[in-house]
Amino acid sequence: MTLLWACTGCGAVSASDSGQTPVRHVVVIPVAGEVGPAMAAFIERTLDQGAEQYDNALYVLEMDTFGGRVDSAFQIVETLLNKPRGKTIAYVKKKAISAGALIALACNELTMKHSTTIGDCAPIIFSNEGPKMLGEKFQSPLRAKFRTLAKRNGYPETLAESMVSSDMTVFRIEMDDGRILYIDSVEYEDFSEKEREQIRSKKTVVGKGKLLTMDDQEALEFGFSKMSVESVEEMLEKKNITNYQMIRFEESWSEQLVRLITKIAPILMLLGFAGLYIEMQTPGFGVPGIVGITCLALVFLSQYMVGLANHTEFLIITIGIMLLGIEMFVIPGFGVIGIAGIALMAAGMILSLQDFVLPKVPWERKLFEKNIMTVLGSLFSAFVVIIFFFRYAFPKISQVIHGPYLSADLASSRIDSDNSVNISVGDSGVVIKPLRPSGSVKIGDEVFDMISEGEYIDKGASVVITEIRANRIVVTRSSANDL
Repeated sequence: MTLLWACTGCGAVSASDSGQTPVRHVVVIPVAGEVGPAMAAFIERTLDQGAEQYDNALYVLEMDTFGGRVDSAFQIVETLLNKPRGKTIAYVKKKAISAGALIALACNELTMKHSTTIGDCAPIIFSNEGPKMLGEKFQSPLRAKFRTLAKRNGYPETLAESMVSSDMTVFRIEMDDGRILYIDSVEYEDFSEKEREQIRSKKTVVGKGKLLTMDDQEALEFGFSKMSVESVEEMLEKKNITNYQMIRFEESWSEQLVRLITKIAPILMLLGFAGLYIEMQTPGFGVPGIVGITCLALVFLSQYMVGLANHTEFLIITIGIMLLGIEMFVIPGFGVIGIAGIALMAAGMILSLQDFVLPKVPWERKLFEKNIMTVLGSLFSAFVVIIFFFRYAFPKISQVIHGPYLSADLASSRIDSDNSVNISVGDSGVVIKPLRPSGSVKIGDEVFDMISEGEYIDKGASVVITEIRANRIVVTRSSANDL
């Protein structure tokens, strides 16, 4: 987090025209875009910084989000419940949908701009058939969190739960004594005959199969919102806060970069894995290696800056790269050590994308599965890129990279000649390295690489050349071996 603190950009705007010393600090924090690790780190950083610089500040979260990751939303909720030393107000500037609604209800108060919306926090997953709502196992923990926040702030608990579950039917019931109740159909069925006789009016506010989504007037009517205003300044005026200093925090360039890297992480991992493998298959150290290391480092550092990755993941990835290097440069072939290296690199990248090792709650399991598919998909895509690189791009590098090259070429050579150096078809020799089916044969004083016609020929056997085609010399066992 040190880098994030160093690169913070914020400005202070005085809202007092009287020239008096401000008596209240109002810290405005924009909550815009997708809810994710970068947003969670930004909000935690601003609340920490505000607590250090200002006593008893008023924190206004300016909401404009369609939601995002549940784990990040829960992290923001815990930050809001535990971090601030002052009061928090959610001001819905445009929308607070899904995870955004959860964040808004975690604040001490809710206010909304005219014609804005809040609600619809059903857990969904995107499949080939489109968005699909997850079942009771996922909805139950979310409903419990909404119920807890509603109880804390005095919101109707049943209406808060109906933002999550679409199988609830919620009634607005006005009793003879003036009480207004919001209950679901199950609670209504449990009413006694005497209680039903005291009902003055009954109205369905959330039908079965629907999720509660409120505009500013409905949120005001249902008891969620305190007021509908056009700006933060108007809200402060209605709250009789006139002598204040407004401080607006914005994401620093480093936080914006982290948000971008998080979105393109699969592409960066693809380029990283492909670059490292290409570098290991080519002499020296050049552009592919630099690109590979840079891409993987960007992904890891972005996750480190938002608090998901730490030294453990770095160590796992480093060991994986070392094992892969040993397999490529020290041990011939490709076996257990190479596979272990790739597995460790993949495991390190998966763990760096999340703040847990093994999932404990439903949304962590979904996130874990998504991270596995992201990393394995990047590995598979890197394999495809490598094949195309060595098949099409690598042979053409010499056409775009200028010399120096040798002035002599092989333009006049005959690679399909039946004669090669001092040997020809019919010449005999002795095997000095077993042909299985390739090996070495000595003819006269010279040694040549040759292959047999599919048979294994041991060292010391006599062979005769049957074909010479380009650099391919084919031999067969000599009849002299049968004497």
